[in-house]
Amino acid sequence: MINKRLLIKNLLAHNDENSFYDKKRQIDIGQKEGKAKFLKHVCALSNSNPKNNSYIVIGVEDADNQIIGVDFFDDSKIQNLINAYLTNPPIVQYENIPFPHLPDDKVVGLVTIRSIDKITSLRKNIWKYYGGSMFFRDGSMSMPKVYDVEIKDVNSKIVTAIENNSQNNIEHTLDGVFDFLKTRQDFNPQYKVFKEYFVLCWAGQKKQIKDEIFYSRVDIKFINEQVRLFYSALDEVSISYDEDSFKIIEYVNLGLQNSYKYYPLEETVIQFSDNASYNIDTTLIFEAPQYDKKVLHHIYNANNAILEKLKKGIALNKNEETDLKNLPAAYLICYLNLFHEAIDKLHEAKPFLKIHNKEAYILYKEAVRILRKVKYS
Repeated sequence: MINKRLLIKNLLAHNDENSFYDKKRQIDIGQKEGKAKFLKHVCALSNSNPKNNSYIVIGVEDADNQIIGVDFFDDSKIQNLINAYLTNPPIVQYENIPFPHLPDDKVVGLVTIRSIDKITSLRKNIWKYYGGSMFFRDGSMSMPKVYDVEIKDVNSKIVTAIENNSQNNIEHTLDGVFDFLKTRQDFNPQYKVFKEYFVLCWAGQKKQIKDEIFYSRVDIKFINEQVRLFYSALDEVSISYDEDSFKIIEYVNLGLQNSYKYYPLEETVIQFSDNASYNIDTTLIFEAPQYDKKVLHHIYNANNAILEKLKKGIALNKNEETDLKNLPAAYLICYLNLFHEAIDKLHEAKPFLKIHNKEAYILYKEAVRILRKVKYS
């Protein structure tokens, strides 16, 4: 089993970017340009490596390989995006890898790309790239090709050696458990061994509502692979497990005009097998809250007025400052109630929220995360 933290270190130490490995400071698949560039790199790496894995490491400075980290990204449906835009789509997995020196809310993103040994191309137009375009790696660049090419396997031995040098061992596993128990000791850390092999650690602030137990500020880590499975400073989570599986149900806090409630968003089940393998199955269980259209029109227009003030640099009054924190959730709920243009307003607000109000910007990122899950499911 590969220790993903070791794998990232070995990729960064191997060479500069090449035909089986790319690194990015960040990606943004929420915007059309960022989505198009991400698809281009996935396409190029898949075509350039027909027989082995390719990797994209996210959260690294290009010039000196400094690991700066990115926000936790929990889009289990990223394969749906790949399938929608690419012909002969590769198998793509995004994982969040914690590093000891990074803040709790930052990780390194690791994208693993496995070709199906067929030429991959864009299925349809996106941004400035045309449907039918193929891309290949030329050194550290993803370059377009518009003619038939022969797929050559030149990296299998190198990639296999890097992966073999990144295998987990008992020392790494024990160090991972002890480190988690030490760093998360203020949030009731726990661990469990499944099938005498797999180790999961989790922590969170526990609270009981009637007969149910929920956790907030939850951190869940798969020690064998050094992968962070879940992290949230905002949501409520229920956790249950038996000898063969571990289940997480995530709840999100949504509402309007200071009237909020928790809605189940997603269920994740990790099933462990006796043959030292496991499977993660994620199901979206979210049902969007529905509101009276007249009420939503009033709220939508009020938020548009606040956004216009921010764009013009006009100071907000006290009530508007309070409403600003509710703006991301309001636009999200409007969009989920078929106010289609609300999504554009939400993205338009991003730079102003980032500058004006840190709490509102965090809530913006949470709204976008929920939207992304709903959209690609």
